Amino acid sequence: MSEKEVKDAEENEEVVSPDVHFEPVVKLEQLDEIKTFEEDEDTTFKMRAKLYRFNKDDKEWKERGTGDVKFLKHKVTGKCRILMRRDKTHKICANHYITAEMSLSPNLGSDRSWVWNTLADISDGEPSQDTLAIRFANSENAEKFKVAFEQCQADNKSSANKKSEEKKTEEKKDEEK
Repeated sequence: MSEKEVKDAEENEEVVSPDVHFEPVVKLEQLDEIKTFEEDEDTTFKMRAKLYRFNKDDKEWKERGTGDVKFLKHKVTGKCRILMRRDKTHKICANHYITAEMSLSPNLGSDRSWVWNTLADISDGEPSQDTLAIRFANSENAEKFKVAFEQCQADNKSSANKKSEEKKTEEKKDEEK
């Protein structure tokens, strides 16, 4: 290339600006408040864990997700349920009431995990009977989970007893009238 061609090329070269801006094709509206349906409940326990579900067909444990497991107690009814959402997607991987029939048993070979059966876990939308296992970072956290689980069982049992007593008193009042 001759000097003249180099000068022409330099003069014709476009200047690249680092301040490139593109307007969005679609404007997204900002939602004021996202409903999680946890607004009427108090969190009694919250801890990070990994949840597994036993697949009966393959006879093996399948990972459901990693995230915060919570025990939520309803402000009005007093019923406790377990709720767990995956970390990044916030998809529900466990959602069921804790009943008195559930028994929390230690997972074989581990002091930091627990196994229990649920009659109606609705994390997938439809109620399903599942065997679930949860694993924590250490045995102290697993023990805290067990204490909170048993407390929720007791709370649910007492709220069920209160309901049955209220129903009986209402029936007596109706009979007297």
